Amino acid sequence: MNTRRLTIPAAVMLMMILLTGCESKPAQPTAQPKASPPEKKEPVLYTAKQCFTSMVNLAQRWQPDALPFHLESELTSETTGQDGKSTVWRAYFASASRGTMKTFICSGSRLSSAPASGFTSTAESAYPPNVPSLMFQPSYLQTDSDKAFTLAQGHGGEALTKKDPQQPVTYLLDWDPKHKTLLWYVIYGKTQSEAKGIGVINAATGAFVRAGK
Repeated sequence: MNTRRLTIPAAVMLMMILLTGCESKPAQPTAQPKASPPEKKEPVLYTAKQCFTSMVNLAQRWQPDALPFHLESELTSETTGQDGKSTVWRAYFASASRGTMKTFICSGSRLSSAPASGFTSTAESAYPPNVPSLMFQPSYLQTDSDKAFTLAQGHGGEALTKKDPQQPVTYLLDWDPKHKTLLWYVIYGKTQSEAKGIGVINAATGAFVRAGK
């Protein structure tokens, strides 16, 4: 009789211990998905005409009579400027009816120090007295900057880039009021003052004009 009374509570106690052990088992941590690293955006390199056409449209929305009078590439650490391409181009436009100018910028740069990616512009301001003589029709630009670079390479530039594969190259586009010609200046250097060589190309016909320094 006493044995039966002891056996039943003992079985109950054993079951409670087993249940408690199951309930107190620590939960397994849920595996968290690994976050993907942010995708690095590469800079976009443009030839002059790839940017210029859009900048002309933006300028003529600003003022219908707006005409360009200067175009230039901007050198950044993302490219040497060789092959006629740059991550940043600046075009300067003037409105004769308003007597003001505005700069339009085309950027494919990813540098924090460079203009924002896309198209931006500066504030409108009065232009200097010589600007009207430098304005030209956008259609005069027929030879793109990559073609201008190739021509300059064939007239002395190739020796400079072979000597220094990282040779910086910058580009200026200006109207020559004396000869009534639109000219590319392919500058082998960061600026004209420190250029190792300059190739001058007719931007309308694609003819090589001269080499200089």
